[in-house]
Amino acid sequence: MALATGTPNSQLGKKSSRFLVTWRRLLRYPTTIIGIVIVLFFLVMAFIGPYIAPYSYSEQNLQHKLEPPSEKHIFGTDQLGRDIFSRILIGSRDVYMVAGSATALAVFLGLTLGLFSGYRGGIIDEVIMRSMDVIHSIPPLLLAMVILFSLGPSRFNVVLVVGFLYIPMVSRVVRSVVLELKTRQFVEAAKMRGESSAYILFKEILPNVLPHIAVEGSMRFTYAIFLVASLGFLGLGVQPPSPDWGLMVGEARTWFHVARWVLLFPAGAIALLVVGMGFLSDGLRKMLLPGGVSDV
Repeated sequence: MALATGTPNSQLGKKSSRFLVTWRRLLRYPTTIIGIVIVLFFLVMAFIGPYIAPYSYSEQNLQHKLEPPSEKHIFGTDQLGRDIFSRILIGSRDVYMVAGSATALAVFLGLTLGLFSGYRGGIIDEVIMRSMDVIHSIPPLLLAMVILFSLGPSRFNVVLVVGFLYIPMVSRVVRSVVLELKTRQFVEAAKMRGESSAYILFKEILPNVLPHIAVEGSMRFTYAIFLVASLGFLGLGVQPPSPDWGLMVGEARTWFHVARWVLLFPAGAIALLVVGMGFLSDGLRKMLLPGGVSDV
């Protein structure tokens, strides 16, 4: 019978000490805390926005179109009399759903390809990586426009296209880490014990790749927000009357000379979230990768 390795109190103490260590690391990077606050704020708004928004995102009132910010409309109204504050609140859900789903798709497929390619090597590695190079050599926005012109603009298609475009970046990062890890002593020891390739990949290598994939995933999410907003601006992303921030900026550019708030507030929301994700990504890199690849 296996003996318990520690009492519940000792395990609780270990968890508390880990939390304190993490908190102290965070305090050394105040910009990371700012990033976490910004990202969490918009995440909370994505969940509760539709319930606390003073107006429906599609409610039109042409008698109050292009009204400046006021007590009744905090961010003013757009060219159709819709409340901009409500549309930004509810639109945060689209940002997280579309950009987040695309990032998750890119991370999952890029992680799978990078693990397999880096560990197997040889001709398989060459074929996979050269294919990734071809995709990576085409500007993401241009390739996204070409694909969406063929498939048609929709939320689902944007997720697929953006996720597909960022697979090469993720796979190359994972592959470079795997190439270094598979020469380490703990992997060699697992091979000498007769462990299977699946065991070595998922039990020995993957845990060491996770910190890198967390940092890379946060960076990809930042770029995905930009790309999704760009596609919405061009009319190739989520379609009206959705409160997509990029679409709002695209619709507002005609009215900027008479109602600047119509463009500034959604553009400011995009910029604020991107800056917050940038701070968070930089903090994750400093905390999770302080000295390169770790041997866990």
